[in-house]
Amino acid sequence: MQGLLAPADLRALAQTLDVHPTKRRGQNFLVDPNTVRRLVRLAGVSPGDCVLEIGPGLGSLTLGLVSAVAAERPGATRPAGPALPSGSAEPSDAAGRPDVAGRPEAAGPRGAVVAIEVDPVLAGALPATAAARLPAEVCAQLRVVLADGLRVVPADLPADLAAGPPTVLAANLPYNIAVPLLLGLLERFPSLRRGLVMVQAEVADRLTATPGGRVYGAPSVKLAWYAHSRGAGGVPRPVFWPQPNVDSGLVAFTRRDVPPGPPDLRAEVFAAVDAAFAQRRKTLRTALAGWAGSPARATALAEAAGVDPGARGETLDVHAYCRLALARREVSRW
Repeated sequence: MQGLLAPADLRALAQTLDVHPTKRRGQNFLVDPNTVRRLVRLAGVSPGDCVLEIGPGLGSLTLGLVSAVAAERPGATRPAGPALPSGSAEPSDAAGRPDVAGRPEAAGPRGAVVAIEVDPVLAGALPATAAARLPAEVCAQLRVVLADGLRVVPADLPADLAAGPPTVLAANLPYNIAVPLLLGLLERFPSLRRGLVMVQAEVADRLTATPGGRVYGAPSVKLAWYAHSRGAGGVPRPVFWPQPNVDSGLVAFTRRDVPPGPPDLRAEVFAAVDAAFAQRRKTLRTALAGWAGSPARATALAEAAGVDPGARGETLDVHAYCRLALARREVSRW
């Protein structure tokens, strides 16, 4: 993996740009090349992938991602053909090269990294950083978009991406907005099939928690609507500059082939989830009273959905919330 930033490189770059990491934007920059290699490996980034990165900052992770997606895919070896008569010319391809057994076929298109950066100074400097540290044909696969990750949509991305729309999300997410950022990206970018994000360790635990657990909550259920997720390990504080005051964790996810309910039911499911966890210690007949219309109606909806109205919201999985939302939809049609 070429051109990765060492701690001294990153600090020198920040000084040149007069960049001072701010807590408001959650700027804690990666300064350890080995951690970058680990993240790229855990994200499963391969040659030809189109990766969406949010908040590239000074480019530590970006350089590793670009190197991974721009690597040439090995071509297949052509099978041996029949022997040619004596004196016959070898067949050739469109470029005039001998088309003989053993010559690798053309490799597929190189991938791309689309880096979304909200800071104009950092966004403007990133292409130059890549150009200074990577071969031209590699850094050509980097596209930087000046935009807010909370609002960016597919139409904001370059239209000429040879690798197609982004299928992988890999990012060190700002910790103070990590949950809405991740859920919003999964909603607005249906092309994303898998990913790895770094978040505060406590948030990673919540996102990947299972029903009945102490930290299972609304983020757990909402992420489960989009994807299967798992914790992928921790990240020590010293690999960041400045060092954060909290521990960091990795969340890996794979999008579901189909959501657990009709796509147009998502908003209603999320409303039920928010209501249930707004009063975490209350039973569903009480916690869902406002959402359903009354405690009696909440009880009726729960029973219609095959859910115990005396249960608490943290015991239900995403499928149970889908059944509740479907029951409410059916009742509203009466």
